[in-house]
Amino acid sequence: MEVQVMSKLIKIKDEEQRKAINAWAKSGFVGSIIAGTGFGKSRCGVIAAGKTLDNDEDGRAIVMVPTNQLQEQFKEEFIKWGYEHVLDRVDIVCYASAYKLENEHYQVVVCDEIHLGLSPEYRKFFENNTWDRLLFMTATVPEESEYFDLLKSLAPVVYRISLDKCVSLGLVSPYEVICVPIKLTELEDKAYKKANNMFVYAKYKLGQFGAFDTAKHIMGAGKNTASNEDKASAAQFYRAIRERKSVVDHADNKIAALQKIVIKNIGEKILVFGGDNEFTNKLADATDTFSTVYHSGIRKKAKEKALEDFRSGDKPVLCSTKALNQGFDVADATMAVICGLTSKALTMIQRVGRIIRYQEGKQAKIYVLYVKDSQEEKWLKSSVKSLKNVKWLKK
Repeated sequence: MEVQVMSKLIKIKDEEQRKAINAWAKSGFVGSIIAGTGFGKSRCGVIAAGKTLDNDEDGRAIVMVPTNQLQEQFKEEFIKWGYEHVLDRVDIVCYASAYKLENEHYQVVVCDEIHLGLSPEYRKFFENNTWDRLLFMTATVPEESEYFDLLKSLAPVVYRISLDKCVSLGLVSPYEVICVPIKLTELEDKAYKKANNMFVYAKYKLGQFGAFDTAKHIMGAGKNTASNEDKASAAQFYRAIRERKSVVDHADNKIAALQKIVIKNIGEKILVFGGDNEFTNKLADATDTFSTVYHSGIRKKAKEKALEDFRSGDKPVLCSTKALNQGFDVADATMAVICGLTSKALTMIQRVGRIIRYQEGKQAKIYVLYVKDSQEEKWLKSSVKSLKNVKWLKK
């Protein structure tokens, strides 16, 4: 029975990937594929590069990714899908290096997780180099209008499939997002209100409806012409945002809530996302018997050991921050607990995507711990709007 299910899954995935590649080809080999985790975007990128180089024995390709981990994964994908013979003509590089390239010409450029490759610095690659074919891939389009406009101008969207459509086709496992309200302690509540009052006042000083843009301008392009009063208001505005977020990111009651979830689900493989490295370490300490930690603050060997222990089941709880948002999948991981939120819906989609890799019979659960009646609650409501199976718990 399982063989039949997997055979059907492969057939559907092959068909959808073929649709995506054909749409890209019909658009003149320039375009963006928007598809969630589990769709097989990496294979699409490999096919785009591999077939192009098969038809041009002197051609070169570049594949750009955001992390070293994805660099290694793409090399493996070229081998897996039968294109090892072109690897000597494929540069697989991180955006942090690629933007420095100048006056290079490629027959095909493939960009994975392109929402991370369109910053003012990284987009220099597209200003200083040329190509014949261009493929962008991401789970969702960038939220910043500036980035989305750039994406459309460079590589218009030619194929799009939502996360929930992938679920309905059986490409990924079904999931449920469970939103768990958390109360601040008395001291935390005072600190949050103080920071929020500072935010409201600074926002008023900067202009109610354009405070974010005004502050950004004052601290950037306009810093040489802005008055000292405006600079002070902009600095206060950003400080208030940081302090307010720090309070909800570090809420003590999130630790107790995580402990309950872990104990209740012993035997499950659980990914835990903290708001920053410091609090992620606290979350790992609180579930020490079961946990290991993976983030930018630990050495490479420690990261490798953490992933090894998690995959083997020796440490079934893996605590991280942003480091696992892209390019990490363990098919038998069934649960995630998100303890730190951001304003970007994309981050939520990426984290859901980490645990919905298809496995027969799997029902993935994503617990989101959020501070009630705070900015974090507003971010969460915005982040889950595009997701269908969301449950809000009451306390």
